[in-house]
Amino acid sequence: MTRNSVQEESAGPGAGTVAAVRGTGERDGAGTASADTAGSHRRGRRRPARKHRVLRWSATTLAVLIVGTAGAGYLYYQHLNGNIEKGERSSGDSKAHKTEPNAAGQTPLNILLIGSDSRASDANVALGGGKNHRDNPPLGDVQMLIHLSADRESASVVSIPRDTRVDIPKCTDPDTGETYPATNTIINESLGRGGAGCTLATWENLTGVYIDHWMTIDFAGVVRMADAVGGVEVCVNQNVRDVPTPQVPGGSGLELTAGPHKVKGEQALQWLRTRHAWGSDLMRARAQHMYMNSMIRTLKEQNVFTDTGRLMDLAEAATKSLAVSEEIGTPKKLYDLGMQLKTVPPDHITMMTLPTVEDFKDRNHRLPDGENAEKTWAMLRDDIPFDKNSASKPSGKKPTEKVSTDPAAPDDEIGVLVQNATRSESLGVVNGRASAVSQALVEQGFARAAADTSGSYTEERTVVRYPSAELEGDAQRVATSLGIPLSSVKRSADVSGVTVVVGGDWREGTTYPKQPKPKAGDLPENSDALNGEKDSGKCMDVYEPYRW
Repeated sequence: MTRNSVQEESAGPGAGTVAAVRGTGERDGAGTASADTAGSHRRGRRRPARKHRVLRWSATTLAVLIVGTAGAGYLYYQHLNGNIEKGERSSGDSKAHKTEPNAAGQTPLNILLIGSDSRASDANVALGGGKNHRDNPPLGDVQMLIHLSADRESASVVSIPRDTRVDIPKCTDPDTGETYPATNTIINESLGRGGAGCTLATWENLTGVYIDHWMTIDFAGVVRMADAVGGVEVCVNQNVRDVPTPQVPGGSGLELTAGPHKVKGEQALQWLRTRHAWGSDLMRARAQHMYMNSMIRTLKEQNVFTDTGRLMDLAEAATKSLAVSEEIGTPKKLYDLGMQLKTVPPDHITMMTLPTVEDFKDRNHRLPDGENAEKTWAMLRDDIPFDKNSASKPSGKKPTEKVSTDPAAPDDEIGVLVQNATRSESLGVVNGRASAVSQALVEQGFARAAADTSGSYTEERTVVRYPSAELEGDAQRVATSLGIPLSSVKRSADVSGVTVVVGGDWREGTTYPKQPKPKAGDLPENSDALNGEKDSGKCMDVYEPYRW
């Protein structure tokens, strides 16, 4: 094919016809009329071609825009997805069960938020100091359980002071495979004994509450999030300077004059880390609750979920700042989670600190405050709002009394093991409980009931466990004979037969006592609760040595 023939072919349909018309006019010497005629023919023939080309160009451009936008969106989504660090939901032994849906098919949502003191990066060393501690196991110095009610109308948040001594279960680190034996020590050590999944299992065993997800954030993450929000308003009643003193080393470096301030970046981290200037870890929890309530109000005022630019800024910061349990480890799932939290009005959000008492073994440590702590956990388990403003609203799950279709064996053929799990660090153990309850069962006709004397157990709430479906009817029969609700009959791989675990809520008598049910807002007096809206004007008092 010659070059000219290629050019003619590439000119496309209609090109040759136009050339022929133009050439004919020139050869004939036709005047204006001929030129006009040729021009009219040319214009008449080109209009459809131009229209088609315009349509083709528009369609092509539109396709490029659509594909380009979708491609950019996909790439940005993948970018956010790549930011997220995730891990196993639970890495420890736990017996908590997921809450049954209420009559409307709704279930509560529980999220454990953990603030890590890890110095494993240059950024964290720069912000938190302690470069000599870079290789130390991280400590979970901030731990909060966020409970979103089944109806999504209220949120309850409870913190446990970092030096509270609890039972930490056996945990296996999902990254290294190292297994840590069960121990009894302060709760912030759980993070270094199997990661956030071990902290989650510790909380589940302590509370009896099934926790759906965990999130962790480190020093650098706090700074990024505070900057992305644009600052959070906090307040102090006196000038504060949290720096080392001759008597007490360390300090966050926080320095503010009396009154309200908007803190962001490193100053926000200083606020959250301050302890000495507030006087105690308990007051540090209060300051953290003030910060979180203020941040929630700020985000609601900004309407971030309808502002694309703000939402992208927050998405970038959140995915870089948070490590999460794997089942919420995508931008979409985190967004969906945020949309659920968004529905709760600030005046239906209540944050509190778990009631604790001084540890009799170490005055620098705390212990859960017996009945007051159990009351707190019962409110979470039964989805009773911390906020009394939600009292008129459905409070979510009611304990189900689902009767097994499996018929029970005759009472004298049912093997029953009774364990004494009344041990509590604050209240001690009630000796002889397993023997008393097993003897009561024998007297009722359960001839094969016996006390378990093989070990020491701890359980906040009495439960009857069974290993397989064919023993469910037997377990329910035993529970009914003792007055234990059927909602406390649970299938478990940890037992080999029907097992009655006498918990800390049944410390006397041989019939399970009817448990009083708290009302919405009926919190223990020593819970130091703050409402997200009504307490918005409160300020922190500064411990006198740190005033200036």
